[in-house]
Amino acid sequence: MLNYIIRRILYAIPILVGVNLITFTLFFVVNTPDDMARMQLGIKRVTPEAIAKWKQEHGYDQPLMFNNAEEGLEKVTRTIFFEKSVAMFAFRFGRADDGRDIAYEIRTRMLPSLAIALPVFVLGLIVYIAFALTMVFFRATYVDFWGVVLCVALMSISSLFYIIGGQFLISKLWHLVPISGYSQGLDSAKFLVLPVIIGVISAAGANTRWYRTLFLEEMGKDYVRTARAKGLPESAVLFRHVLQNALIPILTGAVVVIPLLFLGSLIVESFFGIPGLGSYTIDAINSQDFAVVRVMVFLGSLLYIVGLILTDISYTLVDPRIRLE
Repeated sequence: MLNYIIRRILYAIPILVGVNLITFTLFFVVNTPDDMARMQLGIKRVTPEAIAKWKQEHGYDQPLMFNNAEEGLEKVTRTIFFEKSVAMFAFRFGRADDGRDIAYEIRTRMLPSLAIALPVFVLGLIVYIAFALTMVFFRATYVDFWGVVLCVALMSISSLFYIIGGQFLISKLWHLVPISGYSQGLDSAKFLVLPVIIGVISAAGANTRWYRTLFLEEMGKDYVRTARAKGLPESAVLFRHVLQNALIPILTGAVVVIPLLFLGSLIVESFFGIPGLGSYTIDAINSQDFAVVRVMVFLGSLLYIVGLILTDISYTLVDPRIRLE
């Protein structure tokens, strides 16, 4: 197991380097440092002196990837790519274009993102599996039929509709919770109730149908027919055997997203004014703060790879026949 984890970590390094190179190319070839300076200064007729000063203040006055003016290793280290991109592997994220420390912003905004993402993940997993098991238990009946119809209807509606509709109905008309905002401590609960409910409902259709498909596939296998032949009730067959054997594909979709919970939800946090990493990324895109966007792309790639490794490890916990060599 340990050798497998080490191997996967070593495999992840070239992937992260490749993502870094692609991101760097998109940001600094399509938009040169001079273009970034003009966008940040916001002046129609900005002077070359102002551009040079901005590039020097933000560390963009070096060559992109190779510095002919230096000697030895400094030909590579005294470049924008090394200082801005390679440094991220040591978790040195530097400063945003507005001067704020990116690492500090990530640390402070991580908890608000988790305060929404973690309840949505846990509550959603329980609701989706319970709903799917109910439809499978009453398969080929009106409960199953109308359950599928409801899932398709939920899938067909944009998540923006749930957000705007929930804010209008629950916050504006009924005045049950605030429309948007956030506070620290226990007072944050009143601001998180609506985003969590909307997060669960908006993903209910697709996830429930997927879990239902997994359970129905298991229901047609030989071990289920054997269990029924032994006289086990349908509820015992469904909850004791089918659910257990369907955990592997469920874990595939669940464990892989656990690390990504730290990144928050872009749309939900922006609409509800939650100061998390999702809204931080949206604000950086709107203000064209490329330093922040590069860091968030790097963290997203890193966390996704961690999720894949955790998924492979979780297989051995669910099925003892699987061994990672």
